Amino acid sequence: MAGRIPDSFIDGLLARVDIAELIGSRVPLKRKGKEYTACCPFHDERTPSFYVSPTKQFYHCFGCGAHGTAIKFLMEYDRLEFVDAVEELAKRLGLEVPRESGGGREAPREGQDLYAALDAAQKYFQRELAGSDVAKRYLDKRGLDAATIERFGIGWAPDGWSGLIDALGKGDARRIDLLDKAGLLSKNDSGRTYDKFRARVMFPIHDRRGRVIAFGGRVIEKDDGPKYLNSPETVLFHKGRELYGLWHARQAHSKVPKLIVVEGYMDVVSLWQFGITTAVATLGTATTPEHAELLFRNAADVYFCFDGDAAGRRAAWKALESVLPRMTDGRQAFFLFLPEGEDPDTVVRSQGAAALDAALAGAQPLSEFFFAQLSLDVDLGSADGKARLAERAKAYIQRIPDGEFRDRMQALLVQRTEVGFHASAKLADYTRELVELGTRIQRDALELSQGRMPDGYLVSVPQLPHAGRYGPRRYGDGASPFDRGGRHDRGHGGGRRPCGAGDRILAELPALSAPRPAGVDHRRSLVRTAISLLLTRPSLASEVEHLDWIETLDQPGIPLFVELVRTASTRQGLSTGALLESYADHAQIDALQKLAAQPLAGDESGMQEDFRGCVRKLKQQAVEQRLDWLKSQADLDDEGKAELRALLTLRL
Repeated sequence: MAGRIPDSFIDGLLARVDIAELIGSRVPLKRKGKEYTACCPFHDERTPSFYVSPTKQFYHCFGCGAHGTAIKFLMEYDRLEFVDAVEELAKRLGLEVPRESGGGREAPREGQDLYAALDAAQKYFQRELAGSDVAKRYLDKRGLDAATIERFGIGWAPDGWSGLIDALGKGDARRIDLLDKAGLLSKNDSGRTYDKFRARVMFPIHDRRGRVIAFGGRVIEKDDGPKYLNSPETVLFHKGRELYGLWHARQAHSKVPKLIVVEGYMDVVSLWQFGITTAVATLGTATTPEHAELLFRNAADVYFCFDGDAAGRRAAWKALESVLPRMTDGRQAFFLFLPEGEDPDTVVRSQGAAALDAALAGAQPLSEFFFAQLSLDVDLGSADGKARLAERAKAYIQRIPDGEFRDRMQALLVQRTEVGFHASAKLADYTRELVELGTRIQRDALELSQGRMPDGYLVSVPQLPHAGRYGPRRYGDGASPFDRGGRHDRGHGGGRRPCGAGDRILAELPALSAPRPAGVDHRRSLVRTAISLLLTRPSLASEVEHLDWIETLDQPGIPLFVELVRTASTRQGLSTGALLESYADHAQIDALQKLAAQPLAGDESGMQEDFRGCVRKLKQQAVEQRLDWLKSQADLDDEGKAELRALLTLRL
């Protein structure tokens, strides 16, 4: 079993990584004072509400609520597992990921073994290709040179029932089980296990880190089986989420200029051979919403290249349906239909790469293909036909995110049909505008709290004493987002006594007549404010004295505050991001993430004084709670009476 990754390594990793640089390599960021902003990559929006804080090593979207550290971003954006995200960050910094014994976040050993089995299978297929004249003649006929074959790791599965089994798993039940779980074996009705791929040219499928996760096999001679055979779904491979050739395209370009979606493995490989290094293919399935999201995360312009027959147009329409909800401003989709009998491979081999480039330049924009398809059986010369087109189109257009593209599609529909949108659609537009307005107000409040005038300033926020100092979001006086955390034996239930006798009380506690801290918003939960300050500056944990007294408070959020203080005290130098990462599996992580995103005004010294004020107040509340309990007791022993007198004197 792979060992646990030490917390200290995670802390150091998050402290060293530049989260703005990491996110900026995938999402265009614009500097705003000490922070960066962008349109959120996790939901569709027109107005930027996604903020990245290098100081906190943390990102947050005020629109959809997405938030987290550099590790979380890689997990969500690149769809990596935790361990894979850590390894990716470590690789960027030239570090080796250490392991220790124990539980916690571990890389499943079976997953690592599956990667190893698939890698061994690829090497086996490559060795078999070197000895197969049949396979080499086929690839030569398709015009592939040795460098391209090597680049894509193409191999050959020999004809036979047990070639792979004999090479990699013969006599070893565990290895055979791994090959089976990796999708490389099949079983007949009698339970006999045999090679899944036989007499096929093998195309390894890579994930976004370049690891082999599956295979596609193409027959040379026609038989009763499918032309292409893909690996089944496994724990590593989900065909609706992967694109063949994407890893190679990303390796070839620091920023992919466009992606060309073609139908087969050979199309991708052949285009690469002719210098077109941005082609990808779905894996025997229609374009899914996950495919569409993945395409646009890697390129703003996507070209779908299909056969011009009925099947090709059906595939194109499925792609359009997946793309529409992701057509935010700046993204473009095009559709190219090749003549019957032609595919990208035949075009580049017979006419050269320039011919395909010319064809792509003349591809239909999404809007043209959209209206052309919906108008196929519609008489636009009649009022009934125009009404039919309007009715068909409205449901699709409403799936498009609010923005310029949607506005343009609505205008084109009105132009073609002379029929406007129903009032309900207008109401939906107004609703979206209100939501956007709320997001912009939050954004403006953030800018103002940090002493900056927002672009396109919407509202005036009065500078009232103690008002809104800690950002635009304020929880009410009702239920807290924090659980009581099992402290039901505290307070009036006879809470733990942090001090043994009354003569020690005055020595251990400061005077309670300290002035009310000027920077603290007392309409806000005191505990929540303390947690917000601690999350923003984890080093403030060193300011907390008499934590055992605060721990006795029977208030929502106190157990979590105490836990955070202890974590930050024992792990020096934590950033906001690192502290949050250590609570990734905590029940209150979402509440913590939201609090961490709230802007706090003032410099380091001001926040320090505010935090000290919160701590003093919490100590005072703990004393008051203890007093109330002592007073409620009918029979106090001498020690209890001494404590009561000391606390009464202290309070006075």
